[in-house]
Amino acid sequence: MMDRIMKVLPQDVVIYIFLMLPVKSLLRFKCTCKTFCNIINSSTFIHLHLHCSNDELILFKHSIKQEEDDLFKNILSFLSSEENCFDFKAVSPDFDVPEVTTTSACVFVQVIGPCNGLIAITDSFATILFNPTTRHYRSIPACPFGIPKRYRRSISGIGFGYDSIQNDYKFIRISEVYEDYMDKDMKVDIFDLSTDCWRELNGQQVPLVFWTSCSEILYNNACHWFASTDDTIILCFEMNTEEFYHLQLPESCHWYDGKSDGLIIVNNCLSYIRYPDPLSDRPAEVLIDIWIMKEYNKRESWIKRCSIGPITIDTPLAVLKGDLLLLQTKNGDVIGYDLNSHEIRDLNLYGYPRSWRVVIYKESLTPIPREGDTILVKQF
Repeated sequence: MMDRIMKVLPQDVVIYIFLMLPVKSLLRFKCTCKTFCNIINSSTFIHLHLHCSNDELILFKHSIKQEEDDLFKNILSFLSSEENCFDFKAVSPDFDVPEVTTTSACVFVQVIGPCNGLIAITDSFATILFNPTTRHYRSIPACPFGIPKRYRRSISGIGFGYDSIQNDYKFIRISEVYEDYMDKDMKVDIFDLSTDCWRELNGQQVPLVFWTSCSEILYNNACHWFASTDDTIILCFEMNTEEFYHLQLPESCHWYDGKSDGLIIVNNCLSYIRYPDPLSDRPAEVLIDIWIMKEYNKRESWIKRCSIGPITIDTPLAVLKGDLLLLQTKNGDVIGYDLNSHEIRDLNLYGYPRSWRVVIYKESLTPIPREGDTILVKQF
């Protein structure tokens, strides 16, 4: 019957209708006829559908302590925001993440993305790549490269993105290798999903990268971290060229100011957030500053969006719909701050302190990339 419909309706009309449908409906249509299946599976349609979607969904990652064995569960929650940004509802069941650490180190688990609708979750050793809409996922193999005897390795940065020239997804790992803590070498490893292999990237000088819970942002086809030179900079890695470059922070911002650093996206612009050091003796007396880079990679384009507070927080998380700043408190609660009305609300989201991470994403049909039939793609 569906094939008869295709004889009546032009294919471009069918595609136009499909572009307005949610992924759940499209997955059902795939099963009705071969023509629909071919349309929906095509890379062109998948790309168009992703960029036609305007609805922002929210992925919350948090950890829960299990009292009986002193271990932790890492939980992913998939929510949407109502017209009132402070109200959330679940769009699919929660997911207990496999493979990543279940120790107290769960507070260091990072969530990176989205990249064409795909998101990565990693504890720097185990990594899961998944599509939150189709709920398909796969594991990324551990990096096989060792270090000399008596040396140590510390993972300082993880990135994930898409190489549009090679049509390939990549992971990048930045690590410090040292025998003497004061004499470190920076190593860069890349995992190509097209070959399912790790390789070393040599020949580029990389400054010391320092970890913050609100960084490792993918923006403008580049991964971003904080790094130290004479002052704090934003270190960037361009996925297509595999070259590093850096962005300078606003001229009035320096490492010795005693504030902590974070990266967020505000109204599609890379933004820098400075907030009270949660370990400071007087964090409640310090304001939170949000800077927006209006023109990417131009220092003079930084403008201060606002200063808010004082609010006692642990870390910022993300900005939803351009004006709702999500913040993590020291108690493991999530609160929302409306940047326009200055209203603050508890969002009734609770987890283990310091374990919250947030990614804003859109529905996507993007399949989990793999090389060969030996790579297992599962569904949760």
